[in-house]
Amino acid sequence: MKYVVNGSQMKEIDEYTIREIGIPSLVLMEKAAMAAVDVILKSIVKEDKILAVCGTGNNGGDGVAVARILFHLGFDADILLLGEEEKSTEQTKIQLNIARNIGVNIFNQLEINEYNIIIDALFGIGLSKAVTGRYASIINQINQLQNRVYSIDIPSGISANDGKVLNTAIKADETITFGFLKLGHLLYPGSEYAGIVTVKDIGFSPKALMGIRPEHFIYEPEDILRLPVRQKYSNKGTYGKVLVMAGSKEISGACFLAAKAAYRTGAGLVKIMTAIENKEILQTLLPEALSFTYDEEENSDSLREGIINEIQQSTSIVIGPGIGVSNMADQLLQLVLKYSKVPTIIDADAINLLAKEKEYEDFKENNGIDINVNLPNNFILTPHLKEMSRLMNRTVQEIAENILQTANLATKEKQYTLVLKDARTLVASQGKIYINTSGNNGMATGGSGDVLTGIIAGLLAQGMSAFEAAALGVYLHGLAGDHAMREKGVYSLMASDIIEALPCVVRD
Repeated sequence: MKYVVNGSQMKEIDEYTIREIGIPSLVLMEKAAMAAVDVILKSIVKEDKILAVCGTGNNGGDGVAVARILFHLGFDADILLLGEEEKSTEQTKIQLNIARNIGVNIFNQLEINEYNIIIDALFGIGLSKAVTGRYASIINQINQLQNRVYSIDIPSGISANDGKVLNTAIKADETITFGFLKLGHLLYPGSEYAGIVTVKDIGFSPKALMGIRPEHFIYEPEDILRLPVRQKYSNKGTYGKVLVMAGSKEISGACFLAAKAAYRTGAGLVKIMTAIENKEILQTLLPEALSFTYDEEENSDSLREGIINEIQQSTSIVIGPGIGVSNMADQLLQLVLKYSKVPTIIDADAINLLAKEKEYEDFKENNGIDINVNLPNNFILTPHLKEMSRLMNRTVQEIAENILQTANLATKEKQYTLVLKDARTLVASQGKIYINTSGNNGMATGGSGDVLTGIIAGLLAQGMSAFEAAALGVYLHGLAGDHAMREKGVYSLMASDIIEALPCVVRD
């Protein structure tokens, strides 16, 4: 697990390291420049013509130091300084003086076309206003050239806080950042502008990180070890019973995908509650699963009692994939909301019912800004952006452009866990937000969300908490998708391929 910080948090870390630890700012700048040079040297040759485009802040100082070190190593490296030098930070003035003393050319104006390597050091992580004027002109010119671009810390013009483009921004091939990933590196569109992101350690104190209590984090491959431990002395009951309430007489695939994914993630037993029309095909496709079927037109006390009994005997519950918005689906959701005491995932059509029906006003309060779904702390809500727009009375575009704010608002002072599905899925609960970095665009295909729901349900059944199961489930889902993509390609990837790739990522 690695923490992710915003611009102001990174500034606090920097200031703590300087003030409390005692590492001078100029030393940190020099270490940052050397770390960036280490990365850049891997893909440049002596014939390259290098230009560091620098601002007058400390990010510009980093760029000046990078150019000076490369010049010292024998490369053809120049500096273009934008802004008034006398207004530069003290550290940047020192770096400019050193660069001049060893013979580096420093220009205030020049044609950049002759350079094939650009080092972007115009603005750092503190940028908060739109880029305009000469700065915007240079950025646009760089983007039009066929150069290789390295951004120092973050592409100039990208907000470190949310990845937004502040009017215009550098499109980097690679970004070298220091200490910690920033939100702007991960969230779209900043993620696309950053290219390959390399994080370099330059000596920031771990004490500084703990002092700001970061709320955002990502997982890495070693976090697969967070999977529930399998016991030698165990049976299928040890690993829980998942109840998949999904599918309708028109749709059988959703319940199959969710159920099989739950099994592939380690659940001991999976029972599918679905329309009777699906019984035969499910027995053929997934004989390992138990079934509870019903006639969608039936409305009897015995059926109600049977459903309640299944809810109460389960270890984790899924409701929604392919279930439709019929009266039966409506009844099933009401019973789950009333009788479930175990970890429960509300997905797909169940979310649409939750957003739509007047019967759920006790669970939902829309005011156009916030969502107030009063669900227990063992419930998980898994909307994609369109479903979230129905819950929040906001447009998909508004949510997409403010996805981090949306996740925060939707879970502020609430107990449940939110899985907000997008190209960069977020898992949020009570101030913590997991940002997923696994997965690929081949997974943008029908049934992929049903697979994710099944994975999370399988982890819940084995005893993981709602937030942990949701975060790890999203990460595993993406890893399996990446594995499947390497075999199938992004065009041919199907939801079932993700399930078949799960054994490759959850092995001992």
